[in-house]
Amino acid sequence: MKPVALFLSGLMAAALFATTASTAAAEEAHAAAAKPDLAKGQATSTAVCGACHTADGSRGSPANPILQGQHPEYLAKQLAEFKEGKRDNAIMKGMATTLSEDDMKNVAAFYASKQAKPGFSKNKDLVALGEKIYRGGIADRNVPACAGCHSPTGAGIPAQYPRLAGQHSDYTEAQLVSFRGGVRKNSAQMMGVAAKLNDKEIKAVADYVAGLH
Repeated sequence: MKPVALFLSGLMAAALFATTASTAAAEEAHAAAAKPDLAKGQATSTAVCGACHTADGSRGSPANPILQGQHPEYLAKQLAEFKEGKRDNAIMKGMATTLSEDDMKNVAAFYASKQAKPGFSKNKDLVALGEKIYRGGIADRNVPACAGCHSPTGAGIPAQYPRLAGQHSDYTEAQLVSFRGGVRKNSAQMMGVAAKLNDKEIKAVADYVAGLH
């Protein structure tokens, strides 16, 4: 090969190496930036969320959801939808409005990193009905089994369907009623399901999932 050709070939190889190295460095930096910061998430929990959800998202007031062990993608999505007004709640909108996208990801990851504590059912008379609906649905009304999306154990499916196991029955019941009444509108699927359930069935399902673990 002639000297000029060798020189040009060397330049091309050097340029390719530099481009590859630059791309790899950028991807590494992006991955590091995208990784949630649990310490920052804990700080947000303490400063913004803890008054209602406790410092670690554990079993606080039955009117508020347990956040421990919830899928981080689901939590971040809910916070974003509170901020955007897709999910209507004046208190949560006020709280979420103060958070950046990174804040939401960090605090969601913080709560997800905690081990959810077991819950329990309160109404033994309703548990059997709740289990029947949760596991098998209601065929004559085309109500699908809750387990199909939220899993038989209530663990849910990350990024798609929330964990329900151990959740306060009061909170779950209130959300189903809100879906049914069109007050909560950020899931067309859940609005359709809840619309077909009566008060007793909603209460039964909510009580059943509280005892799942």
